[in-house]
Amino acid sequence: MIRKSSVVAAVALAAVAFAVLHESPAAKLARLQSRYGAVAAELGAACPYAAPEDRLAFDRCRKSLFGESRLRAELPERMLWGRARGKPLKDTPLTEFAPDVYAGLYAPLFMFEGRAEVSYDEGERLYKATLPVRFRNRLAPGLFPYPFWHDKTKWGAYQSATALVFYLRPGDGRIKAAQFQPGVVDAALAAQVDSDVAAFDGQWLWTDAEGRTQPQVTLFDGLYDAANPHLQQIDSRYRELALELREGECNDCHVPRNPKKIERLVLLQTPAHAAGEIKRILRSVRSGEMPEDENGHEKPLPPAVKARLLAKAEAFDAVLSEARAWEANKAATRR
Repeated sequence: MIRKSSVVAAVALAAVAFAVLHESPAAKLARLQSRYGAVAAELGAACPYAAPEDRLAFDRCRKSLFGESRLRAELPERMLWGRARGKPLKDTPLTEFAPDVYAGLYAPLFMFEGRAEVSYDEGERLYKATLPVRFRNRLAPGLFPYPFWHDKTKWGAYQSATALVFYLRPGDGRIKAAQFQPGVVDAALAAQVDSDVAAFDGQWLWTDAEGRTQPQVTLFDGLYDAANPHLQQIDSRYRELALELREGECNDCHVPRNPKKIERLVLLQTPAHAAGEIKRILRSVRSGEMPEDENGHEKPLPPAVKARLLAKAEAFDAVLSEARAWEANKAATRR
C-alpha cells in the first residue's frame, strides 16, 4: 500500500524540479544569489578576517566547515580545486578532492569577508559565486595540507589570493570547481616566497623536533575528537599503506609536484588525502587501472605487490570506518 504522505512528497518534489527546470535566467540568478549569499555569510561568521597567524581562529574555522556547514552541503562527491590561471576550466590543471579534504584542509586556509556575488560566466556556460578572501599565510608549517612553498608560483599565488570562485553545476547548483584568484605579489612578498621555497627539503610528511608527524592537520588533528581511540591507528595504518603505495609506483604520480603533469591530479601523500580517495584506490588497484606507464596505459602490478597494496588499503579503510563510526556515535549521544 502506498502511503498518502509519500505521494504528496513525491508530487512536491516533482513540482520543485519542474519549477527549477523552467525558471527564467533572472529567477535562477536570484535563487543562486540567495543560496550562496547564505553560504558566504556563514563563512564570514565562522572564518572572519583575523591575523594570518591566528591558530585559534583557524581551528574554529576548520571545525565549523568540516561539520554540518552550508559549504559542506554544497560539495559534491568529487570537486576540482586550484588557482585561476586565466584559462577555461577544461584547460586548467586542477586537483580532485573529496568533501572531507576540501572542507577540512583547504577552505579553512582562507578568511572570508562574508559576502558573495553570483553571476553567469559566458565562457564556462556556468553560474559562479565570487567570495572575497584573505589567506592565512603565517600559520605554522604543519597546519598546511602540504608545503605549498615547494613551488614559488603556487606559494605566491596562495599568499596574494583575493577571492574564491565557486563554479556551480548546471543541475543541482552544487560546487563543480573552486579556484582562488591570485592578486599582486609585491617585492616584499616575493622575497619571502623565495626564502620559503629555498627552505623546502622535499618532504611531504616529516617529523618535528618533538617527534610528531607533520603536517598535523592531515592526521585529522582538530577535526576528530582527541578521545577518538582510532586516531593512532589511522596514522600507523597509513604509514603501512604509504610503503606499499611507493612500491606500487603510486608516488610517481600522486604527489603535489605532479611530475607527470596530470590535468586532474589526485593526491595520496598524507593520511587525510588518502582517506578521501581510499575507495577509489581500492577500486583502481582491483581493476588494474593503477598504476600507469609513461604513456598513460595500464601497467599491471606484480601479484605479490598488488596483494600487499590491497591488504594495506583495506586495513586503512577499515580503521577509517571505525573512526568515523565513533565520531557519529558520539555526535548522536550529544543530540
